[in-house]
Amino acid sequence: YLCRPRSAVDSRMKTLTLVTGADTDVLNRKAPPVDLPFSDQIRPLLDEMVTIMRKEKGIGLAAPQVGISQRICVVEIDGLVDKYVNPEITSRSQEKIFFEEGCLSLPGQFFPIERHEEITVKYWNEKGLPKRIRAKGLLAIVLQHEIDHLDGILICKRYQRQKSKQGKIYGRIIE
Repeated sequence: YLCRPRSAVDSRMKTLTLVTGADTDVLNRKAPPVDLPFSDQIRPLLDEMVTIMRKEKGIGLAAPQVGISQRICVVEIDGLVDKYVNPEITSRSQEKIFFEEGCLSLPGQFFPIERHEEITVKYWNEKGLPKRIRAKGLLAIVLQHEIDHLDGILICKRYQRQKSKQGKIYGRIIE
């Protein structure tokens, strides 16, 4: 059991800033998983991500959005903060919903995105314990959005894919 001096972790954390732009490399590539058991640096990173998310007035933030290519995200809904390490969607409902989504990394841009109404996500919490959550409504939407970030998918890309898919379907029906 080794831990780095707190000052080394703190100095790294203070350099974190929000990454923006649809063409930014870290936002467009799949983030690798965090090695388990994870290091002591993960907890302060999770805390700093919550701080940045709140400062930017968001309800979710993925590590690539602060320039760190790791499968980590944080979510805050109705004052409840959840921290996810290596989140993975294990099941999705057939029912879908549309939601007008924005993104801290794409300021001022909003897109109607189709999402699964309910999902199950397995992940590790900040204590390194395996967890599973069944999410619906806003939490399901936010988790799908953040996990998209971990897969290098921005909402502008998801919107274009969905629009193109729907256009083809509608095109066949009309013809």
